[in-house]
Amino acid sequence: MKEQKENIIKIILSAVFLGIAFLICDVFFKDISIYIKAVIFLPSYLIVGFEIIKEAVEKLLKGELLDEDFLMAVATIGAIIMGNFPEATFVMLFFTIGETAEGWAESKSEKRVSSLLEICPDTATVIENESYITKNSEEINIGDTILVKPGERIALDGVVLKGETRLDTSSVTGESVPKKLSIGDTAISGCINLESPVEIKVTSRKTESTSFKILELVKNACEKKTKTEKFITRFARVYTPAVVFLAVTIAIIPSIILGNAKEHIYSALTFLIVSCPCALVVSVPLSFFGAIGAASKHGIIVKGSDSLEVFANIGTAVFDKTGTITEGTFKVTAVHPKTVNEQGLIQIAASVEKDSTHPVASSILSFANKDQLLPTENVTEISGMGMTATIINKKVFVGNDKLMKKENIEYKDCHHNGTIVHIAVDNEYLGHIVISDTIKPDSKNGLNMLKNMGISTVMLSGDNENSVSAVAKELSFDRFHASLLPKDKLSILEQIMEQEGKKTVFVGDGINDAPVLARADAGIAMGGLGSDAAIESADAVIVDDKISKIKTLIDISKKSVKISKENIIFSISVKVAVLVLSTLGISGIMWFAAFADAGVLVLAVLNSLRTMKI
Repeated sequence: MKEQKENIIKIILSAVFLGIAFLICDVFFKDISIYIKAVIFLPSYLIVGFEIIKEAVEKLLKGELLDEDFLMAVATIGAIIMGNFPEATFVMLFFTIGETAEGWAESKSEKRVSSLLEICPDTATVIENESYITKNSEEINIGDTILVKPGERIALDGVVLKGETRLDTSSVTGESVPKKLSIGDTAISGCINLESPVEIKVTSRKTESTSFKILELVKNACEKKTKTEKFITRFARVYTPAVVFLAVTIAIIPSIILGNAKEHIYSALTFLIVSCPCALVVSVPLSFFGAIGAASKHGIIVKGSDSLEVFANIGTAVFDKTGTITEGTFKVTAVHPKTVNEQGLIQIAASVEKDSTHPVASSILSFANKDQLLPTENVTEISGMGMTATIINKKVFVGNDKLMKKENIEYKDCHHNGTIVHIAVDNEYLGHIVISDTIKPDSKNGLNMLKNMGISTVMLSGDNENSVSAVAKELSFDRFHASLLPKDKLSILEQIMEQEGKKTVFVGDGINDAPVLARADAGIAMGGLGSDAAIESADAVIVDDKISKIKTLIDISKKSVKISKENIIFSISVKVAVLVLSTLGISGIMWFAAFADAGVLVLAVLNSLRTMKI
């Protein structure tokens, strides 16, 4: 913003000196010599033109000569040599106005993104031996207890040990409604404590915390360019040298054939001014940068502007089920023993699953008596099937029907809706446990939004056919695939992409979905900040898990792509019109060329800022 303020002062001073020069040369002393006239107009020109000429010379010495600074320097110095002092000053003045508008717009867009720097506090109050010590958040370890007072941001992720309050989560999730926080609840870093002091047990270091991950994602987001941006960059590299060559041709050839060299040189200089591609080079990236800022305001972290064009053209949305469509919070809803009692069946399963982090294992453990778990050996996890272990010299199998079939164990088929966990010991079937998940409140609304946009929906899951079918029917999925291993999800996604030929997005929530998130045209991680693999593979992260935010992301993406195309068409159309007029040698067109160039830039920049209004 400092540079913009300095430019505004330069513009005002230059305009004042330009007005004085006009009064002296065109009102009071009309017959003044051209040399004195040059001295009178020179201050207003140098005030706005000195830095531009300086940068052009520095770039020229580095071999970077064909940019907008070079074009403006050559065109205006040429105009001065020809005695067109007011035109030269006017061109520099409007060019500076355009650059100031560009800088202001970029600052406005960056403000939305840079405001996220605040979500990651540098310090926190640590409770040690009943004393309160302020420490750098990087020095705080997992297991430490921090005190968060009203009005403070939570520095690190953790679990509430003491106190109850409400949090402002808007900077993290985009939600404006305060969230209640009680003992045992997870406290997310970056949120603001609104009401009462709370004590939080830290569960992650600073570099692993939610706020830090969000900050890193947003800081790196604009480094990836869209296809449109890459095209504009390539276009400018070819376009600008071509225009310089044409300008030289316009100045020389007609002068040799028709004479009147001054008029044709003037046309060539005008041609150079209007050829400046800054409106395209600035406004197109700005529209995508603004979209990233708008998305972050809604709790959607877009990892790069290159994925916005994909999100704008989604035809098929493929979803993981557990943890994405459903809560991922499993509960034991039925126990069907065959040769042991219910509690015995639960205890055997829990003993095998006790060290697993899978949601199914957690639900079984929560239902068991943890003080009576059996000692296990040789615990092995079989991806997509279940687990095996040795208990008192007997091999125990805990998993789905795939595991039973693999081990040739005769099992009882169960038609209950839910996830079925079979238990067997030394190939003797003991029974099964039914575990059910619940659909997220926002899932139905979010999927209906996508359907109303004409996007087809597909669900992929490793759960059994009955469980997946029930969810698919309730949420009106176009189709679904059940009982899938992680590698099956990948192959089915590839089939969908090949058969439908539409831009396909995959929406998942964890490490098992990483390969599919990476393979899709674009990947969205739902609450994936807890999984490094999901962050690495996905193109966007929806922090609060809401499916409805996908429509918001698509709307923002469509608007940014639409605005970038508007800027391209508008900028090129105006420039072509003025280039044609200057080529025809229309008298006085340099004034209009300067105004058109700066005006196009300002209008294109203002148009780009509309992406931030969603």
